[in-house]
Amino acid sequence: MAQLAAAAQTINLPAEIFQRLQKPERVIEVDFPVKMDNGASRFFHGYRVQYSSLRGPYKGGLRFHAQVDLDEVKALAFWMAIKCAVVNIPMGGGKGGITLNPKELSVAELERLTRAFTRAIADTIGPDKDVPAPDVNTTPQIMDWLVDEYEKMVGHPARAVVTGKTISQGGSEGRGRATGQGAFYVFEAFRARHNLAPETTRVVVHGFGNAGQEIARQFFTHGYRVVAVADSKGAILNDNGLDIPALIDFKKAGSKIAGFPGSRDLSDDEFFGLECGVFAPSSLENTLTAERAQNMTCRMVLELANGPTTPEADAIFKQRGVPVVPDVLVNSGGVAVSYLEWLQNKQGEHWSEERVLVQLKELMDKASGEVAATAEKFGVSYRQAAFIVALER
Repeated sequence: MAQLAAAAQTINLPAEIFQRLQKPERVIEVDFPVKMDNGASRFFHGYRVQYSSLRGPYKGGLRFHAQVDLDEVKALAFWMAIKCAVVNIPMGGGKGGITLNPKELSVAELERLTRAFTRAIADTIGPDKDVPAPDVNTTPQIMDWLVDEYEKMVGHPARAVVTGKTISQGGSEGRGRATGQGAFYVFEAFRARHNLAPETTRVVVHGFGNAGQEIARQFFTHGYRVVAVADSKGAILNDNGLDIPALIDFKKAGSKIAGFPGSRDLSDDEFFGLECGVFAPSSLENTLTAERAQNMTCRMVLELANGPTTPEADAIFKQRGVPVVPDVLVNSGGVAVSYLEWLQNKQGEHWSEERVLVQLKELMDKASGEVAATAEKFGVSYRQAAFIVALER
């Protein structure tokens, strides 16, 4: 809301629109039972926040995580509304989640949970109403279960009710790499402004899930030295640059990056204090705190995660002249390709990965150019500029 207020003030946004964007249009909370493998029933609590439909159907992910609560889902739904407007796709903002640790459930229990949640919210979602997608701890397989259950309930095919499905069920080529690939397109649009050449730029990536792996792979492929990577279980460094494709295979084989050959383990403080050209937070929100921001020596923060930088840290980066390229632009490649999947489903088409990536690049390049130009026009940060672009739309 502080980000919204700052941007609204800069462009004298009409009070009526400002007030409208301070609250979601609709909040759905559901409690539903799931039969566990041992035969007992267990109740789960789920949310769907439909924030803004001013630009089209609600759009946003569905996360399964122990820390999911209403405040988090509201914030994420608001960001989705901004994000869709920044990247200029005709969709609104929404988000959903279920409070649980999915690692405690078997595959069969996860399927029953997904189907039960779908039944609980089925009357509030739909291809032209609200279109969920994967997020933290949710997968294309989970999206397939969701669409299958929804189609059973409405009695007709409705592939466009959800995006991020498997390819065989109407998913889009390029969706798995869309967030990381889109983020690299954004970086490329900004790097010349900040003199970040491949041969001299060290890259540090925090978070090594889907988006973190893809952005690290993009930097590696384009000749940058990715010197350090962290996941939830530890951090590693190789000053000469990590072999990212080998590291991805290593993590897949053993579920963590610690112990990767040719690297040394780092403490948390060492990791956040590394000198680098680009720091790419790619895990959960509020990773970059004021304390960490004070100690960081990077020349750019490239936000792949949602809300990785606290407002206090943001102020410190601004004071120190470190540009923060914001989440609502950087990670909008995911929702951009979700939109392209939705379009393909609506039109009964299936596009090649090449065609999808060409369209993604066009969307990201145009949005990056508009954010950079707006930052110059108003003399504001890239984050504020992204919000201004969204609010004007």
